[in-house]
Amino acid sequence: MRVFVAVGEQASFASAARQLNLSPAAVTRAIGTLETQLGVLLLLRTTRNVRLTEAGRRYLDDSRDILAKIAAANEGAADMNAAPKGHLSVTASTLYGKSFVMPCLVEFLKQYPEVEVSAHFLDRNVNLVDEGIDVAVRIGHLPDSSLRALRVGQVRQVLCATPEYLARNGVPQHPAELQRHTIVAATGVSSSVEWKFGGAGQPTTVRMKPCLTVASDAAIDAVLTGLGICRLLCCQVAAELAEGRLKVILSDYEEAPWPVHIVHRESNFGSSKVRNFIDMLAASLRAHPYMNNHA
Repeated sequence: MRVFVAVGEQASFASAARQLNLSPAAVTRAIGTLETQLGVLLLLRTTRNVRLTEAGRRYLDDSRDILAKIAAANEGAADMNAAPKGHLSVTASTLYGKSFVMPCLVEFLKQYPEVEVSAHFLDRNVNLVDEGIDVAVRIGHLPDSSLRALRVGQVRQVLCATPEYLARNGVPQHPAELQRHTIVAATGVSSSVEWKFGGAGQPTTVRMKPCLTVASDAAIDAVLTGLGICRLLCCQVAAELAEGRLKVILSDYEEAPWPVHIVHRESNFGSSKVRNFIDMLAASLRAHPYMNNHA
């Protein structure tokens, strides 16, 4: 497979031989043996070039995947008892990353100073494979994918406003009454114009017209000025709720809490830096009260 991948990528037996430090004859024999074992032609040879057949293109992709998994397995086995080192890439949403992931990263770096971390706290779902991310924290229901996920808790979506705003404008008693209020939408939590509600009575959907749609940290700042009502994750406004600066409304109509997962690429889970960080982060998040549906 290694020989075939080299020939397929180089489109040349001679170039593959130089890359692998083998003789051209050895490369030719290896490809011939592989095609005989498979009973299919993988390469079309001419005096000028080498081209992949349709079966060869498919086999090249499969071979790359298999060789990558072998390399990852070897790295994981060799790394099992080694101290974590190297580069680790982590992502989470902006506020959640700052409040919940960053403290764990700091502690991890204190314990394992040979690790270098790149943290990407963004209010969008980062593609782990395309952007080379090792570990992500995802809030919400996960789409089907080849990634591995470890559930660490759940968080409530809460509607909140300042006591001053509610005293001035009244406390809505049903989701439909929100249409008469000033609404701030937080991207990543409530940016959709249709907000769904569950709980008491039948599930309902209310179409909103936010006066402001902005990232969660800015949405919190806006709501704290008394601008209006916003739907946020309880963990994002834990301090504000505890201090009474914000008040939860319509709690009887909340949807089911959103699950929180640590997501990682399976091929990297064997490395000690990824394995140790996931273990530490999972323990930290599971121990936090706002990962267990409190508010």
